[in-house]
Amino acid sequence: MSFTSETAKEAGKRSTRAGKKNRTTEETRERFKDLLEANFDKIQEDLEQLAPEQRIKALLDLAKFVLPTLRSTELKASEKDFQPIVINLGSGINPEADE
Repeated sequence: MSFTSETAKEAGKRSTRAGKKNRTTEETRERFKDLLEANFDKIQEDLEQLAPEQRIKALLDLAKFVLPTLRSTELKASEKDFQPIVINLGSGINPEADE
């Protein structure tokens, strides 16, 4: 099979590109969300029967399927990069001056 403009278009449709959402993942998330919504009352009853620790764990596990996952960030700075913030509130407001 040769590589033509038609086969290129087809390959482009099947490829994964940065920024392009995965259709299967989106569809799975949507179906899981629909499943949760359709069974909300039953899930609520089941959650109420759990111990508080188990209930929190179950809710957090379910949330992973509906809510976006946040990434942790790390601030890297050296002491030379540190710039203190000084706020001048005017005279008579400095608590150190009253001592």
